[in-house]
Amino acid sequence: MSASLPVASQQDGTYPRPQLMRSAWCELDGEWDFAFGADQSAPPRSVVFDRSIVVPFPPESPGSGIGDTGFHPVVWYRRAITASELAAAGAGADGSRIILHFGAVDRSADVWLNGVMLGHHDGGQTPFWFDITDALGTDALGTDALGSDALAPDAPNELIVRAVDDPHDVSVPRGKQDWNEEPHSIWYHRTTGIWQPVWLEAVPAIRITEVHWQTDIPSASVDLELTLDRTPAPRTWAHVMLSRDGEVLSEARFHLSEGSSQLRLGLDGQRNGQHYEQLLWSPESPTLLDATIVLERDGQPTDAVSSYLGLRSVSTGPRRFLLNDRPTYLRSVLAQNYWPESHLAAPSAAALRREVELIKALGFNAARVHQKAEDPRFLYWADRLGLMIWAETASAYAFDPRAVAALTAEWIELVRRDRSHPSIVTWVPFNESWGIQHVAHDHRQRAFSRAIADITRAIDGTRPVISNDGWEHTSSDIWTIHDYEDDPAALARRLGTEDAITELLHGFGHAGRRISASQIDAGEPVMLTEFGGISFVDADVEGAWGYSSAHDADDFEAKVSGLIGAVRSSQVLAGFCYTQLTDTGQETNGLLYADRSPKVPIETLRRAVLGS
Repeated sequence: MSASLPVASQQDGTYPRPQLMRSAWCELDGEWDFAFGADQSAPPRSVVFDRSIVVPFPPESPGSGIGDTGFHPVVWYRRAITASELAAAGAGADGSRIILHFGAVDRSADVWLNGVMLGHHDGGQTPFWFDITDALGTDALGTDALGSDALAPDAPNELIVRAVDDPHDVSVPRGKQDWNEEPHSIWYHRTTGIWQPVWLEAVPAIRITEVHWQTDIPSASVDLELTLDRTPAPRTWAHVMLSRDGEVLSEARFHLSEGSSQLRLGLDGQRNGQHYEQLLWSPESPTLLDATIVLERDGQPTDAVSSYLGLRSVSTGPRRFLLNDRPTYLRSVLAQNYWPESHLAAPSAAALRREVELIKALGFNAARVHQKAEDPRFLYWADRLGLMIWAETASAYAFDPRAVAALTAEWIELVRRDRSHPSIVTWVPFNESWGIQHVAHDHRQRAFSRAIADITRAIDGTRPVISNDGWEHTSSDIWTIHDYEDDPAALARRLGTEDAITELLHGFGHAGRRISASQIDAGEPVMLTEFGGISFVDADVEGAWGYSSAHDADDFEAKVSGLIGAVRSSQVLAGFCYTQLTDTGQETNGLLYADRSPKVPIETLRRAVLGS
């Protein structure tokens, strides 16, 4: 069964779930029937589908074929699932089940197949799935349904999706999606409905649903948290193998008696410290190990998946960020990963790889993906090509019990989804007190900020957590500061020495906000995680926006180099994050234009970032 599995570390970047791969799947992206709806309570069969849409692009975007940026809180989708698509997903094997996956639908979704409601999901950035087997038409897979290897002729099954996303609701995570009809300031056109891949896969009756990796470098071992969809039958085993470039590094069989199991594999051949160094993941050497996991019952394989992992550790020391226990200076860029043609959805799988390649080409070793939980395929390329990621989520903008519940639930799902990616080195649940605007004075909001930070550590204790990026920290493992000062000399004075930093941490930042809401400085690393923001365009852009501006390319180059140079001259800072990678909407303060072309030569920008 495992012979046909893909090599996860060498995949082409199209598989929607890159760290848990099976040999067969079928993408359902493309043209669907579509309708705007005013009444979310309308029965699905009453909806008049009067136009088409290209999935997974939101209807507000040009790439969808619609490009309607008005308020549309309810949208409907419809397509047929055919027997040929089911076959491509691997259907037809005895006892197999058919799973329908959604990468992300903003903000809530209800799904029907052949008039049968499959279920409901809340959360605009997180994946979900339904077992559609029992709702398939009786002739879709032969008269014996899934018990027969013979698929019926191309009999369609009607799939309908309703997505609801109230554009005025600021108590749910919405990130940079504007609550005004037209974009203003630093908020942009919305992304409503389906915006990540929709796909099918056939799975056995008892299957692997989650694979999470954690590495223990000092003990030369790897921990695997293996989750099944149910308690396994007696005499069920997991055969796990780790390899690199075809060379087996570790192999073991484990008896499974529960739905979730904690398994440890030793890398005995790597106890030689010099050998182990060669396996460590870093931006300079993004080594990935491949894994295959085969479920066996009575000696016969019943399920098989491939995965990958990276061996690395992340920690902090006195004013230092440590990767693999070595001080590492972060050269990061704020990436909103928003495209004019497709908004939050990537225009193609290839565009996700290109985004990582551009960031690396500019000299950065890290990116802060801002106000968005990015597509896992982007994280795959960050893993494979070597880019450290600060993982953030979309903010809500109100504080109330519903906001607490919505953000907490979605954040937990995201941390669980992404915690095995070696590229992710920091978790960032809040930005600039958005959604906790009074955290400096309100004990409830401070409690929420601390609680989310601690929940994150409870799920994943291997990475630093930023309780509130920019200011008003409550429980951060790294002090982060936002400062859009446009005078390099002033910036250098404010951040250049330990005395200056200590004064800042106990006082107010450049934006007039306290750096600490309740946190005591215990020598944590300090980073400048937003600065720059210089607007420059070579043509008139309506509403062009930036924190400062340049009047031509030479001025832009000089100002970018001056600010980065001032930051790099600090004796204290452990890293920086420049704002921003690309022009985004009316924000014209990118190093690149919105189409990803550079404003000045990439090599010029690279020299500034590297300080060379």
